[in-house]
Amino acid sequence: MNAGIIGIGRYLPEKIVTNADLEKIVDTSDEWIQTRTGIKERRIASDDIDTSDMAFFAAEKAISNAGLTALDIELIIVATVTPDSPFPSVACLVQERLGANNAAAMDIGAACAGFMYGMVTAQQFIQTGTYKNVLVIGVEKLSKITDWNDRNTAVLFGDGAAAAVMAPVSKGRGILSFELGADGVGAKHLYQDEYIIMNGREVFKFAVRQMGESAVSVIEKAGLTKDDVDFLVPHQANIRIMEASRQRLELPEEKMSKTVDKYGNTSSSSIPIALVEELEKGNIKDDDVVVMVGFGGGLTWGAIALKWGK
Repeated sequence: MNAGIIGIGRYLPEKIVTNADLEKIVDTSDEWIQTRTGIKERRIASDDIDTSDMAFFAAEKAISNAGLTALDIELIIVATVTPDSPFPSVACLVQERLGANNAAAMDIGAACAGFMYGMVTAQQFIQTGTYKNVLVIGVEKLSKITDWNDRNTAVLFGDGAAAAVMAPVSKGRGILSFELGADGVGAKHLYQDEYIIMNGREVFKFAVRQMGESAVSVIEKAGLTKDDVDFLVPHQANIRIMEASRQRLELPEEKMSKTVDKYGNTSSSSIPIALVEELEKGNIKDDDVVVMVGFGGGLTWGAIALKWGK
């Protein structure tokens, strides 16, 4: 039984913080930020909007897009490292607000690779016939754990959410292959104390290597070649890391999603937010082979090769 995406939606906060705004807070410049990261602006959630609120807004859109109701959802998986509180899980808060009374609910903590982990977990339940409709949400309110006095991290992160309803899809479509991985030895390079702490140099080296390797790996596992890839949706962390992945796949620029300039790094929500954007633009069509690849704190990574369509 093939598992794929049958509905998708996203939520982005209204407030836009530009690089010029950050110049007033920390010792940085628009030119410095854009040259090193590709980021021009990011969205920041207001104080009265928490992680579960954004997750709910995105989930409603995804369920509607799938042509389902909340009662059709049997499992809710939320990928986040910024829950409203340690417990209850964001998934439980979303379940209650949606009225998804038939759904089990749990959170996954795999940082920026979280949505990949969530999708693959959903795939297992669907393929075994345990559940039919699984809601996977990537959501972060990183602004609440960002040190706005740290010029190295304050410029990188944004808030947002996106959700996908996964279910059985027609033969040949859906997830073709995946790769998940972790290297706890690198945990010291990216972690949260009170705020996000990052060794940028080490994370960059890891990401450039791992994103490229994982993208190639899932293509090979699916029995495909680089020429078969129609679109790349990488984790929107840094344009230089993204470009390294694109070049590894030998794809033209127009075949890679780039939303990092508008939204910054939104961790577990960055890949699905970008996916929604490309679908709205008409850049991803039925039967296109899409590669999604991400990395994050842990250190973790994940990649999926997927043939789009129901």
